[in-house]
Amino acid sequence: MNLHALAARPGGRSSDFDLNAGVVLPGRRVLRDAAVLVAFREAPGGARLLLTKRSSALRNHPGQIAFPGGKIDEGETPEAAALREAREEVGLECAEVVACLPPHETVTGFTVTPVLAAYEAFEPTPEPGEVAEVFEVPAAHVLDPANYSVEARRWRGEWRRYYAVPYGPRYVWGATARILRGLAERATDGGLA
Repeated sequence: MNLHALAARPGGRSSDFDLNAGVVLPGRRVLRDAAVLVAFREAPGGARLLLTKRSSALRNHPGQIAFPGGKIDEGETPEAAALREAREEVGLECAEVVACLPPHETVTGFTVTPVLAAYEAFEPTPEPGEVAEVFEVPAAHVLDPANYSVEARRWRGEWRRYYAVPYGPRYVWGATARILRGLAERATDGGLA
């Protein structure tokens, strides 16, 4: 899988609000900066994507499928934050950063920078307070737009539409699915999928 070619394809900012045109955002919002590691590795049978299942004890997004990642500390770059968070959350010691992708705004008040990276096979060590499970899914699955659906839930009294890309028993949705959908669009538009 050529991550450099994927990163070079056109793509823009995304948001949890992309499918919800009628949402009126409050003025003077203060968004917090965060970064996630969108990490792929070559494997027999095709490239794989690294994902986590968040601990059910977490205050934000408990039990959801997510990329390793978190808040960007003062003076830290998105790349450094994504790599630090992956090391802390899953024990990933070494990844090659390919590119920062356009930011994604979440309904929970974050501007998330997806950091595209390559990694080699490793023995995951989930941080028990944050990560319930570390697993991989085939890149071919998440890079195929046909595997995405648009679903809806009530959130703060309103119906909110979002992308989902389930894989087996794992339900990938929300910001993670939206970021992956952007990659799928890049892969398809560039003939890389």
